[in-house]
Amino acid sequence: MIKRAPQVPFERILSRVDRRLQVNDTQEYQCVGVRWYGLGAFVREALPGLRIKRKQQWIIHSGDVVYNKLFAWKGAFAIADDAVDGCIVSDKFPTYQVDSACVDSRYIGWYFRSPRLAQQAQDLSKGAAAISKLTLNPPDFFALTIPLPALPEQKRIVAALDLVALKIEGAKKALNEGQKEIHALTGSILNKLSGKIRIAGRLEDILQGKPRNGWSARCDNADDGTPILTLSAVTGFHYDPNAYKRTSLPTNRSAHYWLNEGDLLITRSNTPELVGHAAIYDGTPTPCIYPDLMMRIPVDDMVADREFVWLWLQTPVVREFIQNNAKGTSPTMKKISQGTVLNIPFPSGLTIGEQQQVVRELKTVRTKIERSKQLQKHSASEVDAILPSIIDMAFRGEL
Repeated sequence: MIKRAPQVPFERILSRVDRRLQVNDTQEYQCVGVRWYGLGAFVREALPGLRIKRKQQWIIHSGDVVYNKLFAWKGAFAIADDAVDGCIVSDKFPTYQVDSACVDSRYIGWYFRSPRLAQQAQDLSKGAAAISKLTLNPPDFFALTIPLPALPEQKRIVAALDLVALKIEGAKKALNEGQKEIHALTGSILNKLSGKIRIAGRLEDILQGKPRNGWSARCDNADDGTPILTLSAVTGFHYDPNAYKRTSLPTNRSAHYWLNEGDLLITRSNTPELVGHAAIYDGTPTPCIYPDLMMRIPVDDMVADREFVWLWLQTPVVREFIQNNAKGTSPTMKKISQGTVLNIPFPSGLTIGEQQQVVRELKTVRTKIERSKQLQKHSASEVDAILPSIIDMAFRGEL
């Protein structure tokens, strides 16, 4: 069993490789990064040599072990695959070869996802605790250890973990299908809503003024900083009070960017599917700033119910209007203007009482839908937590 296996330092199973490359300003290079939690290496960007400041880089090949010196404590270890073969890394990403006579590369690949390895890396890293200063240098990397049974036992563990991962992936796929069904039901309800109501005006008809962008300050996430919402705070048409960063920059208490409970916010820049998502700020955190990539919609409460407005922005007729009018040269990022928001089709002929009646009718159904969503989300979280636990068991010799 693995628990009887010796703890072997990395220096006995890995050897440093040094494929130096002098960058040519006229060529383009695929630059590699390493994801946290052992989730693999990836091409983070393609750059012309002219834009690469450090002209000394290193070539990486499939099968290499690579890690990020600055984020080893976050589990930034990987076995390079074909997707990054022949790409380059900087000196922040040392590379190694595995001794295949005693280690199955798939086994060490699974070990890179172990929380125990990340903890070892944190203990051995040097420097301040700031996120970009805690560094695991190559001499200390070699001091990391791995429980190393014989190759047949390694292969057994790999096969067992592969099977568990496959089953978890199947469970997640089933949950995703359930989510799709819930979204389809929501869409059907909203489609019926827009189909029954005469659209005789524009959103501008029920506003007190024009929508206005917020302020996007540089965020340092200091504990005493001021919260600024991120785009994900309103993604999915639901407000997430935990989706914010903090800034230590000076603020102006009389500025327009402060939020008030009940404010209706809409994203003005995002992917084609997510641009124009909206939600109502529930008052937390407070005080709080909304960013430049959102607009606050100043609903006139004398003529419109803002919960109805929020529901209306989710209808197929509005989503189609926004997607047709979103602009941008990038196929993955689109923007909507203040004018687009003002011109959103709206049933301005409905009285507040009629709007509130629609809200009441939908609320019961939506409450059931949201309960189902939360159950699905909880189940998905439980599924996501299974694999790290199984990996930990495997390297404790309990699998």
